Amino acid sequence: MVTHTGINLLYLISTPIGNLGDFSFRAVETIRNLDYLLCEDTRRTRILLNHYELKVPLRSFNAHSEGGKLARVVEDIQRGKVVGLCSDAGTPGISDPGSRLVAACRREGVDVVAVPGACAAIAALAASGLDTARFQFFGFLPRKKGKLTRTFEEILAFAGTTICYESPYRLVASLKILVELEPERRCVVARELTKKFEEYVEGSAAELLEHFSQKTPKGEIVLMVST
Repeated sequence: MVTHTGINLLYLISTPIGNLGDFSFRAVETIRNLDYLLCEDTRRTRILLNHYELKVPLRSFNAHSEGGKLARVVEDIQRGKVVGLCSDAGTPGISDPGSRLVAACRREGVDVVAVPGACAAIAALAASGLDTARFQFFGFLPRKKGKLTRTFEEILAFAGTTICYESPYRLVASLKILVELEPERRCVVARELTKKFEEYVEGSAAELLEHFSQKTPKGEIVLMVST
């Protein structure tokens, strides 16, 4: 059993998913008190910090970070360092490498405090018009056709809304597989959330495939499949 003292903390700091105005006052105040901030891309995070005139040391922590770096972060926190973690956009730990650090902290008795903010999955669902009473999140869809087909079969069997992330470069290919399985299933594609060209496109899987085959999708994509 792991107990938590509430003394040594890792702060998970949500960042805007597009609009820099979607950054909370609490997040700003938390960053001001950090010894350092972990982030996926220091250049991208620096743009956000400069916008809010925040100066804090940045350290890279991404999918390529080795286990030794993870262990050093945990040790720093245990020694009294005040450390924050953010992702390039949205809530850290959700479909990003930060989840490994969160798990390691929990194992070592380090408390994790979430500083809530933007999350593309929840924002898309809330404005989609689909069922919000029961939903599941699949994160980024698999790239290989066989695994993607099995994933969609599981999604189609769920009695609720399913939320997925997808690359604009793979959306059409994914929709083709979905159409092969159930062309009339109602779906919504949300893209460029909180940005100037935010868009929601609703229709059957077949209708969405036709639409995006003719109009190349751009920007970050959230694909939602209804019950």
